[in-house]
Amino acid sequence: MLGSKGRMNDHVLARIKGGLIVSCQALPDEPLHSSYIMARMAYAAMLGGAKGIRANTGADISEIKKAAALPVIGIVKRDYDDSPVYITPTMPEVDELIGCGAEIIAMDATARRRPGGEGLGDFFRRVKEKYPQQLFMADCATFSEGMEAALLGFDLIGTTLCGYTDESRGAKVPDFRLLTGLVGQCGRPVIAEGGIWSPAELRRVMECGVHAAVVGSAITRPMLITEHFVKAIG
Repeated sequence: MLGSKGRMNDHVLARIKGGLIVSCQALPDEPLHSSYIMARMAYAAMLGGAKGIRANTGADISEIKKAAALPVIGIVKRDYDDSPVYITPTMPEVDELIGCGAEIIAMDATARRRPGGEGLGDFFRRVKEKYPQQLFMADCATFSEGMEAALLGFDLIGTTLCGYTDESRGAKVPDFRLLTGLVGQCGRPVIAEGGIWSPAELRRVMECGVHAAVVGSAITRPMLITEHFVKAIG
């Protein structure tokens, strides 16, 4: 029998099913870096019909939750000298996301070693022991990583890092073959993320049978959007 937290998690998954999740992020070196601006971005996305928000840092998420009544996929991007993993790489980042109430916590779920040399399996076991009722999303780059994340017990499998790791370098995103393979075989809801720049691509992604799709740069990063258009006439 499901407890109240289990029912809440099912409700979160149902709310985002078949919908668009808008990524509202700006790093410190970007023009729109501001928790206030990200909250307004999220509010605009909600008014436009988004079913969820993906956001970075507890500070941004706390402000976003005041402005937009949508489920949040939370991450904390943090660099460590001894690892290339930077999306929710260690327990303090997970703790930060729990503290701000992110409904779903996403983390790098690639085969790369985390800070301190820890592997994903050991790290995720520690996380699940500490927060057994929390929803977790695996940010993967390859099919094998997605399958491994599903075996480890991640609630959602994402294609976020496809094209960003040595193993996936050069992949064309969105990777429709990767999406179709994961949907058919991983046994978990799949979240499409990465490289979706047009409504036509979004429709094709959804036709792969994914649970939901994340679009970020094409909606909320005007500097990159401008560059995209400038390249077309350059």
